[in-house]
Amino acid sequence: MRFRRFFLLCCLLPGAAPAAELRGTGDLGLVVERAKGSVQIVNATSRAELARVEGLGDLSHASLVYSPDQRYAYVFGRDGALTKLDLLEARVVKRVEQAHNSVGGAISQDGRVIATSNYDPGGVRLFSAETLEPVGEIRSEYGADRLAKVVGLVDAPGQRFVFSLFEAGEIWVADVHDPKSPKVQKFKAGKEPYDALISPEGRYYIAGLFGEDGVALLDLWNPEAGVKRILPEHAKDDPKLPVFKMPHLEGRALIGDYWFLPAVGRHELLVIDRRDWKVVRKIPVDGQPVFVIPRPDERQVWVNFALPDNGKIEVIDTHDLGVVKRLNPGKAVLHMEFTPKGEDVWVSVRDDDRVVVYDTETFREVARLPVDKPSGIFFTARAHRLGL
Repeated sequence: MRFRRFFLLCCLLPGAAPAAELRGTGDLGLVVERAKGSVQIVNATSRAELARVEGLGDLSHASLVYSPDQRYAYVFGRDGALTKLDLLEARVVKRVEQAHNSVGGAISQDGRVIATSNYDPGGVRLFSAETLEPVGEIRSEYGADRLAKVVGLVDAPGQRFVFSLFEAGEIWVADVHDPKSPKVQKFKAGKEPYDALISPEGRYYIAGLFGEDGVALLDLWNPEAGVKRILPEHAKDDPKLPVFKMPHLEGRALIGDYWFLPAVGRHELLVIDRRDWKVVRKIPVDGQPVFVIPRPDERQVWVNFALPDNGKIEVIDTHDLGVVKRLNPGKAVLHMEFTPKGEDVWVSVRDDDRVVVYDTETFREVARLPVDKPSGIFFTARAHRLGL
């Protein structure tokens, strides 16, 4: 008892050692420095860098997901590496070389399984989120023992992963309640699906088709109906244009009953009524759109573009369906990420080595951070959203 009183008294005395600083993770995020193979840990509230973690390999097409508690990030490198990071300790927890060429991954609904999406050797590998030990594999076999490239991998309700097989032209749905023995459903999708998205509630999986016109749609509430082809003729009378960069469908904007999707190779956004999957409006923009990102309150979508217009951003009002603001953040705008409630948007400007932060109400620049060749920006709020 005397010792306890003495200890408490010492803690109150001037000069006593302070307790370790406590920090939450809800306003943290990571910015990918693609050329250096590193990431910056940033704070969205203070609009500042906190730390840098290096040694992550080829991040030229890097993406990442978060654990449910938002403490750990799982980084998927283009070189096939999977890395677990601790945001609070700013360190690599574990790193595994799981493929030769990889294009992303996902985390399961319960946060226990990490899935990787591989080009070479193809297929999906499953890992324990806690230890990064392998726990299962889904071979993307088609034809005579060939393995297809896997793209568009997302998590879905029911402890499932959904992904597309590029060469096979298929969409697969994998139930991983038992990751050692996943149950897979296979659906014909069309020629060369190249990217995909899942709707925020987890019902619709939509894959863009590189090899033909149209988009493949799978209703995960009614998978027995198979894949439906939508938008096959929206541009049939328009001249073909060169495609400078394929749009990223995971940059999705679903506002009520309407989808805002980038038109491949065209200077327009498509507004689609998901009640009948028809195009109801084409919104002209100043370049070929790549990402179409909704502000969290859904009143705006922000759009960036492929070359030669990749220094621009346009803001679309989703009520009036017109451009309300044009911005020029700098050379090579690669990615945009809203803070969880949408008051700010962070923009990576690769060739100017900076991230620019805008107030989304006034469009005023409110911060500028030096970042080496930034690309993806990922806030921890993604931990609680499907498909991200």
